[in-house]
Amino acid sequence: MDKFAMLPSGQPGVSLLPPAGEGPWLVARCSRLAAGHRIKTHRHARGQLMWVAAGSLFVRTERCAWLLPPSRALWVPAGADHAIVAHGEVQLRTLYLRADGAQALPDACAVLEVTALLQALILRLTASEPQAPPLRMDLALPLLIAEIAQLPACPLALPLPADPAMRAYCDRILADDAPGDRAPPVGVHAKALYRRFLAETGLSHTQWRRQALLLQAVRRLSAGEPVTQVALDLGYESPAAFSTMFKRQLGCTPRSFLPDALGGRVSIRKSRA
Repeated sequence: MDKFAMLPSGQPGVSLLPPAGEGPWLVARCSRLAAGHRIKTHRHARGQLMWVAAGSLFVRTERCAWLLPPSRALWVPAGADHAIVAHGEVQLRTLYLRADGAQALPDACAVLEVTALLQALILRLTASEPQAPPLRMDLALPLLIAEIAQLPACPLALPLPADPAMRAYCDRILADDAPGDRAPPVGVHAKALYRRFLAETGLSHTQWRRQALLLQAVRRLSAGEPVTQVALDLGYESPAAFSTMFKRQLGCTPRSFLPDALGGRVSIRKSRA
């Protein structure tokens, strides 16, 4: 049985994947998503590793959301329901791994830091040049799985409440490019809102909003917006205050967080800030 297959370029399609437990161990795909493109809630019988070279993806499940910026990867385990929204034109490379060969990988969705080795593997596995020499898949597959398994998670997740009114409140915040303080849902007192946030998400209302702002910031920086503009739009008193928050949350400055995805882990292109 073949261990590897390439899907045609284009929009991701679940119907093209072999059934669970059948077909090659690894299926690769390189595709582009137009800005604003949405993929409704769906699931795969295979584990899915998504990596973007440009643009960003907003991926959400019933109780959590993730922002996937350039040069990070999102792991979605087999059977996990998820929906996707593209921000900017997204250059997407996806690896689908048979569940029976990916037991060592996380059992929950996670945005992962990507090593230079894993990036090279993803680029090579999703290359479509017919003249490229064949890979030794008996060597590449174990290396790929071992590399994914040891990747640290990047804190770009946002828990979501189950209560419909609370969820609608969160959706309004997430849909706003410059979210400010919003009134609580109808019939919910502000103090009750704060208590329910902690009970339903594990975060206080302040912590949740701070994390939502972080995801907004990463999405806008991924689109090339200047650091100063992002900082001021999101309500920070100065770019320095924004950079301090950013570094505290993600361990690096806004300008060093986003590399040139196809050219290595270098600073984001020079902004007007």
